[in-house]
Amino acid sequence: MRLLSMQEAIGAVLDEEMERDNSIIYFGEDVQTGGTFGAAKGLLEKYGIERVFDTPIAEATICGAALGMALMGLRPVVELGFADFFSVAFDEIYNKLGKWNWMHGGIFELPVTIRLPVGIAGGAGPEHSQSPQALFLHSQGLYVVVPSSPYDARGLLKTAIRDPNPVLFFEHKLLYHMKEEIPGDDYTIPLGKARVKREGEDITVIGIALQVHTCLNAAKILQEEGISLEVIDPRTLIPLDKETILHSVKKTGKLIIVHEEPKRGGAGAELAAIMAEEALFDLDAPIVRIGGPDVPIAQNIHLEPYYRPSEERIMEKARELMEY
Repeated sequence: MRLLSMQEAIGAVLDEEMERDNSIIYFGEDVQTGGTFGAAKGLLEKYGIERVFDTPIAEATICGAALGMALMGLRPVVELGFADFFSVAFDEIYNKLGKWNWMHGGIFELPVTIRLPVGIAGGAGPEHSQSPQALFLHSQGLYVVVPSSPYDARGLLKTAIRDPNPVLFFEHKLLYHMKEEIPGDDYTIPLGKARVKREGEDITVIGIALQVHTCLNAAKILQEEGISLEVIDPRTLIPLDKETILHSVKKTGKLIIVHEEPKRGGAGAELAAIMAEEALFDLDAPIVRIGGPDVPIAQNIHLEPYYRPSEERIMEKARELMEY
């Protein structure tokens, strides 16, 4: 067992996988100095500039080049400095990486992993603080991963890099320094397998990325009031582990979905729709979604907390559901 931060866990995976497989190359914005948040530190010195190299701030070129490299037999891992920058490369990601294999009769493998730091942190402003993963729930051919801990980040990133399909790996910035005891062996976590982080009887609560921990904190406080929350971390949004969520909702009859991204059109909307279609008669109360407001994220750090779900909001909604 090793005590690692999520940043260190990700860096260890990059090192181990590049050592294991010479076809893996790592490139993107500022990666030669360790990347925007330091996870790639030391890779240049160990693997050289042919396998670890900086690019211009040109996201369309970065993601388009990754596609071409994958078609030629390489296994690119790409880092964009902030997830918000995906918009510059939307066509290359959404249409090309997502659809290329489907458009050519399944003859290509596209083992591309794109690391995308998300989330509100430190006054980065409206164009560097977003959590845009829900926008890709409408995509075809892309996997969407949202780890919430060092353990999960390690296992899921190994799976992502080894998978023959393109994977978008969304990492919340406020989790980079979270530390956890994790195994040092070569474990992987399958995509599409949720984790029940806390078992409960009264209300199912789904948290995404950082909000898993907000939900766990709320559950601990509510337990003292006699309200038992079952907290589920989906870990991946595509593929989605519907079975684990449906089993929990059938048990509790109540559901709260919590994410930092805006409530309107967020991942919670899709999850709520699935539950309404497949678990309507198991529910004995309305589905509750808790998300950010539908306005751009403020740069003022004193306003940032108002954009992020809190333990208080979760507890308030949980108490309301218990009245049904």
